[in-house]
Amino acid sequence: MSAEARVAGTVAAGFPSPAEQYMEPPLDLNVFLVKRPAATYFVRVEGDSMDGAGIFDGDILVVDRSLTPADGDVAVASVDGDFTVKTLRRRNGEVWLEPANPDYPPVRVGGESELKIFGRVTAAIHLL
Repeated sequence: MSAEARVAGTVAAGFPSPAEQYMEPPLDLNVFLVKRPAATYFVRVEGDSMDGAGIFDGDILVVDRSLTPADGDVAVASVDGDFTVKTLRRRNGEVWLEPANPDYPPVRVGGESELKIFGRVTAAIHLL
């Protein structure tokens, strides 16, 4: 037996507003989060290098392989076969993978390093 999640209207994040007395239709998170199913995958985050971007250890990322990450986008990449999630930076012909935690240094990718970009992160799902 499966339960359907429903959206129960909206909730104010500032001052309270009167509660809505109706329920919206069932919410399918795939419809909400996945725009291109054939090109989308989910990965679980390990580590805290992206905490400042709201991406935490244990989160599930929605990654769209059909989107080419631009400068400033969060991307899943492989550097010499090691997977990571970082903010992609392109400066003066150089590529950097920038963490969102000051405890980690940015990584310049070039020279002998092999960089593969696997897609742009479009959402992060985490429990409170």
